[in-house]
Amino acid sequence: MKVGISKNIAKEWVIQRGNKVEGFLGAYFAGSIAEMQEEDELPRFSDIDIMVVVLADEAPLKLGKFVYNGVMLEVTFLSWNQISSVENVLVSHHLANSLRSDTIITDPTGCIHKIQSEVSQHFAEKKWVRRRCEHVRNSIENSLKRYNTSVPYHELVTTWLFPTGITTHVLLLAALRNPTVRRRYVAVREVLLEYGHADFYEKLLALLGCAHLTSQRVEEHLDELAKTFDAAVIVAKTPFFFSTDITTIARPIVIEGSRELIQSGYHREAIFWMVATFSRCHKILEADAPLELQQVYAPSFRNLMSDLGFDSTEDFTRRVEEVIRFLPSLWEVTEDILSKNPAIVTK
Repeated sequence: MKVGISKNIAKEWVIQRGNKVEGFLGAYFAGSIAEMQEEDELPRFSDIDIMVVVLADEAPLKLGKFVYNGVMLEVTFLSWNQISSVENVLVSHHLANSLRSDTIITDPTGCIHKIQSEVSQHFAEKKWVRRRCEHVRNSIENSLKRYNTSVPYHELVTTWLFPTGITTHVLLLAALRNPTVRRRYVAVREVLLEYGHADFYEKLLALLGCAHLTSQRVEEHLDELAKTFDAAVIVAKTPFFFSTDITTIARPIVIEGSRELIQSGYHREAIFWMVATFSRCHKILEADAPLELQQVYAPSFRNLMSDLGFDSTEDFTRRVEEVIRFLPSLWEVTEDILSKNPAIVTK
């Protein structure tokens, strides 16, 4: 399906259903779809991200992924407070990138257009690009400071995983690229090759623990993830913010999307989202499955983590410290990209 057709279907959902949400102010496209051309083919394992802005002190829980007229949508709510300040948007890597260009679907009052126009004017200024990079670097440090070994195993994994994974976002932001989620390592590889830091890419993979893995081994782990995923889908009852990522309709994006990466030679790049999904599945199993079922699927998760270098709690402590020690070299490369990026405006 062409991107233009899929976006029209998404717009139809907003007009027919999305604008019925209490306090509806407007909606815009976000994520990778915002950077695609109308005549491009929508990638097989992609969804369309829609941000719905509402007049509320706090945004409602996101709708997440669902299929509408044959197109996978992912709808997230934002409160007006989150985007009403241009400065707050410009320092937020998620918000700024989505509002750098006019992807607004509907804006009855014009308030979103006003913010978007100002964000667009300042987005590429070096001051704001650096502040976005600093914001993510600080987020990594603050997250790792909250590291706690007393939490369940799946939380221990995510406490290390997500700060480690967003090291890629610091570099993507410096290059003015979309801080993508599932394909972040593919994206940052392109950036590092472009700016002459191919050797640093291997260091990023080593930090994740997957630099040595073969495609065959990663595919074996993916097969085990698929079994765990299916088990979690069956028992899931407790609502989590990621619940719609662990459903039958979301399965192709996670499982087949990862398989496509592996078969395209990006097996190491597939690891991040595989580990994230394993962790989320086990959070569901912990909440909603009997202990016996949790124990059935625990070994495959731990086998993957063992391949990444985690065999004890001490390994997690060591790897958290390793990420912290890595940050100065990450910032050195970030500054180099900032200095060489011709699209960045110095004011």
